[in-house]
Order: sequence, then structure tokens, then C-alpha cells
Amino acid sequence: MFRLRCVNSSLRRLFHGGTVNRDQVLEQLRVCSVEDQVFDVVGKNKAKLTVNHVGLAVGMLWEFQKEKPEVLRTVSLIKNHPQFLTLRVLAENKIALMDDSMLVDMLYRFLRFNVDPHDSLVQQMVSEAWLRIDRFQMASLSKLATCLNDQYLQHSPLMGHITNILDQRLSSIDDVRILSTLMISVSSLVSPRLRDALITRADILLDTLNSSQFNNPRRVVQFLRNIKYSHRPLLEKCNKMILCNVPNMDAENISVIMGLYQSLQFNNCDFRLAVKQRLIEMIDSSTDPVSFTKLFVALAPMASQEIREGLENTALLYADEFSAHQALAVGDTLEEIQSRNLSLINKIASIIQRNLHVYKPVEVARITQALLMLQYQNPELYNKLRTILINFLQSSVFPCEVTMLTRVLSMLPCPRLDEGVLSRVEAVVSQCSLNDLNTIAVVVAKWVRNDPSYHHNTPSKFVRLLQTLNRCGHQRLQTADRLDLLMEELKYLSGEWFEEMLVEETMVTLKRMMDQMNWSNLPDLTFFLTRLNHLNPPLMEQIASVAIRDIEKIHPTALYAIMLPFSVLNYDSVKADELYDVCIQRITPHISTFDPHLLVLHTYAFAVADTFPEELIRQIFNIDFLGKLDAQLETLPDTLNMRTRLRLMELNRAVCLECPEFQVPWFHERYCQQLQKKGGGTLSPAQQQIHRMLGEVLGGINCVRGAVITPYYYTIDFECILDKDMHPLPYNEPSTLQISDIGKVHWGPNSLESSGNELPPGAQRVAVDFLDSKLFCKNHHHMKGEALMRKRHLEILGYRVVQIPHFEWNSMELSTQDAWKEYLKKKIFGELSS
Repeated sequence: MFRLRCVNSSLRRLFHGGTVNRDQVLEQLRVCSVEDQVFDVVGKNKAKLTVNHVGLAVGMLWEFQKEKPEVLRTVSLIKNHPQFLTLRVLAENKIALMDDSMLVDMLYRFLRFNVDPHDSLVQQMVSEAWLRIDRFQMASLSKLATCLNDQYLQHSPLMGHITNILDQRLSSIDDVRILSTLMISVSSLVSPRLRDALITRADILLDTLNSSQFNNPRRVVQFLRNIKYSHRPLLEKCNKMILCNVPNMDAENISVIMGLYQSLQFNNCDFRLAVKQRLIEMIDSSTDPVSFTKLFVALAPMASQEIREGLENTALLYADEFSAHQALAVGDTLEEIQSRNLSLINKIASIIQRNLHVYKPVEVARITQALLMLQYQNPELYNKLRTILINFLQSSVFPCEVTMLTRVLSMLPCPRLDEGVLSRVEAVVSQCSLNDLNTIAVVVAKWVRNDPSYHHNTPSKFVRLLQTLNRCGHQRLQTADRLDLLMEELKYLSGEWFEEMLVEETMVTLKRMMDQMNWSNLPDLTFFLTRLNHLNPPLMEQIASVAIRDIEKIHPTALYAIMLPFSVLNYDSVKADELYDVCIQRITPHISTFDPHLLVLHTYAFAVADTFPEELIRQIFNIDFLGKLDAQLETLPDTLNMRTRLRLMELNRAVCLECPEFQVPWFHERYCQQLQKKGGGTLSPAQQQIHRMLGEVLGGINCVRGAVITPYYYTIDFECILDKDMHPLPYNEPSTLQISDIGKVHWGPNSLESSGNELPPGAQRVAVDFLDSKLFCKNHHHMKGEALMRKRHLEILGYRVVQIPHFEWNSMELSTQDAWKEYLKKKIFGELSS
């Protein structure tokens, strides 16, 4: 018994001693607090390191880096350390011993340390992961997908396999972090069916999420951006969660989210106001180039002029410390805000010039465009940029990149075209999208104008390329079979080449695909038709039918784009009237949730169509709403800001004139006066001709007045006054129309030789307007909605309105002086006497 007890004691000492020896390395690693200590343990125990030791060491090295601000990380030093190479060799030798989770974690961490994707360690880990992939837990699958993205393998068969697994196991995922990471990784491979399933699952899981975790909803928004799908309900849910976290965000996170929203054309008033306030609070604490650059990029575009000038002055102080990419970011922002701070522009340009060798093709393109837009003068720099752009272009194999570089090259002053550029463009044209083809066509037109031989004959090289562009464009339209994909190419397409060469084929293609219209692709389609200014009744009828049928599926804020072609193009039908009615019913319960500027745009679209929803109008014209609108406008881009202010004025005018029962006051007097001061347009040749001939027709130039300002600040081209016997009355002094306190129109004193404030009995005021091509649909002599609304309003103001369409005035029938005069007589006297 004693001997047995001694044996047991010896075994315990042996096993205990072995455990102590085996665990010593783990214990030493666990107490390390800096990278050098980890490397010291690795260096002293190379022969003893197991797969668990290697995993722990690599994991600790990455955790130490994660804890540091990005500017203080030392990834390159760690990667080049001799003992890090030891860990890499050991890891490669022990891949088979790693469990699934460790395998993916190690791959992820080595990639974070910038180990080359072509390194044998990474290659073998990816291969091993592929062999095991079907048994991976979803957390490991998610991390593996991120690793593949890091290696630019998002279109690889392995990512396709992950997408298939995600499709099969989607209902089992309960962690929104895992799901949102996978959504981003597979975004380039998802089908419409899987896209909808992912959105539904994400929507459910977001409801279970702690509102303090904003990275998960941010990733969901990034997924929507990646697939170019603005799903408003999910966007709004994500935005609510992000909004709760704005007080804790830094400028970088704010900037990223703002960029995502901008890509999705999602302008949320509450978010923009909150981030503006947060960014202003961070000004005093952004005391280094890194943090200041991020603040400048996020805040400058939405800041007041005073704050913007302060930011520019601070940027000038930090400029000497900016890195190449910080200078690029500041330069982009200076372009966006249209800065005229020459000292800062010159400083940023000099930093960029010193660092041209580090920029990628898209960055050089951004630099070139920004400097040109900022009107920076430096021929030497532009010559360098041109050389770099040509070198990038000649080596590029991506059609979209070749198109981008070609477009930017065409912006640079250049007497002749580089033949290598033309050859590279010709090589990729057959692979280009419609949008790229259109961009290249615009560039070719510029080349033709700049070519010295153009004045004698168009060089055959340009003719061949244009013929190729035309052929590829028609082929792309004729072979298109999915409306959703086609709209991605058409959405922002415009220009002379497209309108001359492809519009008719585009309309044929859209008619062919009418049965593919659904509630989700209607906004893009209607936006395209509105911008194209092309009236197509069969398409409009189908759009109205689909919208009316699925109105409950369409987000209220998306109705603006759907209504726009009906309103702007003045398409009047029974279905159009029904569409307006169902849109009002859909919008009304949600008006309190609308961003202020969006509600103004929606209501204005109704007003153009002679529809005035009382609930919407009363919501807009109250003090609280207008105050919120003012605050929002300060954060919006200048173009959208100005458009919204103009639409509010026009809506105010329309309501005052057409709906006096709403008792909405006219409060845009000063705004209109400011617009007038900025205006000062000149008469076109046709208007000058009409003015001269009106003088002859009416019996004297003093019987006609030009550029007359009416109440509510319409400017009419010409005005004349006829008495009860249809005789023109001469003007004495320039007259002005005014509005009395009770809203009635009266005239200023001395407006006529024969009268004071009132017209003689039976006299009538005549407004003569020349209607140029912008006021008609491009494919039809059909007057647009805004021209018709203007006519209604002038008639309410007491005018008889005579409209002279450009296609009548410039027709072959009116090619003589006598014909033009007879035309004007018939228009003025014939219409009034009828």
C-alpha cells in the first residue's frame, strides 16, 4: 500500500510537473501587456509553441493594436518583426491542427497585419477553410466572408458558396452583427429574392438590438448602399438607432454614415441637425491633423459661412502636417463647398503635387477634377496629372475606370488627342454600360471640337468610334431583358448623344418591359422619364395602374418621384386623377414623419397638377413647420437648399392665388426681390423680334411694355392694354402692380395716360409670353405643367394670356414680316374678340 501510494505520488508530481511545463508558455503570454513582451515569450519558446500558443500570441498582438487609435497603430513594425515571421511559419505548419474557429480567426488577424493575400500562409488557410466551410458556424462563416472581401474575392466561387449557405441557413441567424457582416460581404452576389429575404430578416433582428450599438444598423445601411436599393422603411429604422448614438460618435463615423445616406439619396432632417450640432461641439477638441481632417470633411459642407471660414483658417494652420490622403480629402471638400480660399487651395495643391506617386487612379481623377473646379492655375501640375492619367488609362482593364479617366482627361486643356487614349477607349467600348457609353460620346464630341482638322472634315478615327458607340448602345438596349438592371444604367443618363441616338430605342425597350414594372422600380423609372422630358402615354398609363394597385406597398416619401412625370409633363387622364387621389390618401396619415423639404416638394407637385390637399398645405404653412424647415435647409447641399426655397415660394404663390379660402399669407416679397436682383436675364433674338413687331402691330412701341413684374412676382415677357373697343392704350410711366392689404390687385399711379389706379371700363390687360422649348415635352408639342400653372395664375391676376409657342413662331409658315405680324394680330385681337 505504501509503495502504491508512493507511485501515485510520483505520477502526480510527473503529471503536475508536465502540466506546469506545458502551461508556462500560456501563463507567460497571458500576463503580457505590450507587443514586445509577446515577442520575447515567442523568441524564448520557439520549440515549445503549440497551435494554441500561436493562436493566443497572434490574437494578443491584434488586440493590442485594436486598443490604439488608428494614428498610433504600429502594424508595419509588428509585421516586420522577426518573431512575427516565426509565428507565421509556425501557423502555416499547424493549419491542420486548428479547429474551425481558430482557423478563421487566425486568417482574419494575419490579414489585419497586412500579410499579402498571395502569401502561402493565407493561401493555405483559405484552401483549408474551403474544405471545412459546410460545417462552419455562422460566426466563422461571417468572418471568413470578411476575409475574402479583404482579398478582393467577393465574386469568387468560394463567396458564391457562402452566399448559398447564407440563403439556406438565414432563418437560423439570430445575431444581427453576424447577419449584417454577411450581408455586406455577399452584396454583389445576392438575387432579388435573397435581397428581400435578407432585408426582412435584418428588419426583425434590429428590433432585438440594443439601441446603443450603431455599427450594426450602419452595416445594414452599407448593404443597401452596396446593392443600390433605397428601402425606406429599413433605412428609417436604422436611422432611428443611429440617431440615438450621434452624441457619442466621432467625426469619422459621422462622415461614413453621411456618405452612405448621400449615396442612397436619404436626407433625414433630424439626423443632419443632430450631427451638425455634434460636429460643432467637436471643433475645440479636434487638435491634430487626423481628427481635424475628419471633422473638416464632415462639417464644412453643412456649416454656416462663419464656421466654414474658421475651419478653412484652421486647415491652413494644419496643412503642413497633412498626409497625402488627408490633403486629398480636404481638397475634395474644398471643391464641394466651392471654396475661394486661395491660400488654402494653393497649400493643398502643393502637398498633392509632392505626393502624386502614391495616389490610385480614382484618386488622381478626383484630384484633377477638384483642382479644375477650384480654378487652380498651375500648367506644370496639370501636365503631370495628364501624364499620370494617360499611364493609368493605358494599363487599365476596367471599362468603368477607363471611362472615368477618359472623362477627366477631356477636362484638361489639350490641343490634341493622345492616340493611345483613343485605342484604349476603343478596346473597352463593347463592355461599357449605357451610362459609360454616353460619357464617352460626350468626350468624343469634345475631342472633335478641339481637333484642328475638324474645320475641314471630321477625322475618320472619331467617326469610327461614334459608329461603334451607336452600335453598342443599340445592342445593349435590344438585348436588355431585366427592367431593374436597365434602370441602373438609365437612371442618370442624359445628353445630346443619348437623346439623338438612343431615346427612341429606349422607349421601345421600356414598352417591351412594361410587364416588369412593379412598385419597387417605379420611382427610378418615373424619375428617368421626368428628367428625359419625354411624354409616353402607354408607359404613363401602366405606371399609374401599378402605382394605384400597389399604393400601400410604396413608401409615402417615394410617391414624389412617381407623381413627378404626371405633374411636370402635364399628363392628364382618368388614371392620373385617380393616382393623385390615392397618393394624397397614402401621404396624409404620415405627414408628421416627412422631412420638411420633402413635404414641400410633394405638395408643390400636387399644386402644379392643380391639386391642393388641405392637410398638407396646413401642415406646411404654420410657424413650427417653417422653423424646422429653416433649420434643415441650413444643413442641405446648396442646390437642394435653393430648389426647396424656390418651391416653397412657388407653392406659397399658388395657394394664395388658387386657394384664398385657406387664408395663407404671402410672405415671399423680400425673397422674390432678391431673386430679381440676381436675375437680370436678356431677351432672346425671338423675344426681341416679337417686341419690335408688337410695337408695329399695336401702333407704337409705347403701347407695349417688356419684362413686366406682376403681383406675386411673375415676370411676363410683354404686356399691352386694350380698351373696350380693342384699341391699344399707350403707357406713360413704367407701371408696377401691387397687392393691397386685403390681397386685391391694383396698379401704381400714372400707369396709363388715361387712368389712375383702375383700368378704363371694359379695358383688358394682355400678357404676351414666348414659350421656348423648355416649356414643352421634347417629343411632343405638349405644354408642361408649370407653364400651364403660370397661365392659370396670370388669368387669376386679371390678364388675358397670349402664348406664342416657339415651334409656331419659328415655323416655315411664319417666314416673312407680314406673316409674323398677321400671326400676332390674330393671337391678340382674335383671341380677345372671340
